[in-house]
Amino acid sequence: MNAPTTRRRFLQVAGAAAATAALPRIAAAQKWPTKPIRVIIPFSIGSSIDIISRIVLEPLSAQLGQSIVVENRGGAGGSIGAHLVSRAEPDGYTILIHASAHTLTPIIHPKAPYNTEKDFAAVASFGSVPNVIMTSPKKGIKTIQDLAAAGKKGSLTFSSAGIGSTSHWAAERFRISAGFDAVHVPYKGGPEAIIEVVTGRVDFVAPGVSVSLPFIRDGRLLPLAVSTRQRSAVLPDVPTTLEAGFRDSDYTFWNGMFVPVKTPRAIVNRLHAEVQKALAVPGVKEKFALQGIQAMPLSPAEFDALVRQEIASNLALAKAANLTFN
Repeated sequence: MNAPTTRRRFLQVAGAAAATAALPRIAAAQKWPTKPIRVIIPFSIGSSIDIISRIVLEPLSAQLGQSIVVENRGGAGGSIGAHLVSRAEPDGYTILIHASAHTLTPIIHPKAPYNTEKDFAAVASFGSVPNVIMTSPKKGIKTIQDLAAAGKKGSLTFSSAGIGSTSHWAAERFRISAGFDAVHVPYKGGPEAIIEVVTGRVDFVAPGVSVSLPFIRDGRLLPLAVSTRQRSAVLPDVPTTLEAGFRDSDYTFWNGMFVPVKTPRAIVNRLHAEVQKALAVPGVKEKFALQGIQAMPLSPAEFDALVRQEIASNLALAKAANLTFN
């Protein structure tokens, strides 16, 4: 047998072996799911992403015919929970639900033990919500311009759901645009960060509207501005930071589902389709509307592209503003 023939034979055998090895995974993907699914939410119970996720997961569980077990693994801006999923078996039984903070990890936690772009496959976006910059009425600050002026006169403090969380980045974008320094006080979750502002121990906070509304409606916190380009339907009288005159201060807070990158595409596509069905359930649409959540329909490929784009833009902003994180 000559060398070319030997090489062809080797490649045929190797190809057949690879195809044979892949058969069990293909078969498993076709039968998926056959057991309960574990969902990791990398922020605390009661946070915006937790509220939004549970609205979607209830009908999703019924559609898939399997129970969904939710684990809140907060800390380090979502990177603790994300790391758990990055190391999980890529079989569709361990899922990550994350937010825009996912694209901040390479900037704020450059030594994180996973790669945001390479270790995850995007499945489906749930939607986007405004972050709301709020303060306690006791502070005597009435407008977002008042907050900026106070920041320029002296050192303000702001709380967040952790370094690299969306509430952290929304506040940073406004602060940078307004041109003042402030002391960041990170907490493990959004509710804890909000309570510190309610008590007056911290000056302002910028969490998602979903978790903010109860505090606004009972008068414990005063909304000064929202982070999106358009006003929020649930807070129509609150201006955007852009219309208040703060250039490049807008920030889109999205939520979505991810799986380990080697998860079979058949499972990714099935999950994407089932999430779309869950989002179309009338009860889900009504709850989303009440929470101020706006639709953000993206294919898995488009969602992956959005993640890459945001990582690049966030890195550019951090460099331009000379932001450093410990």
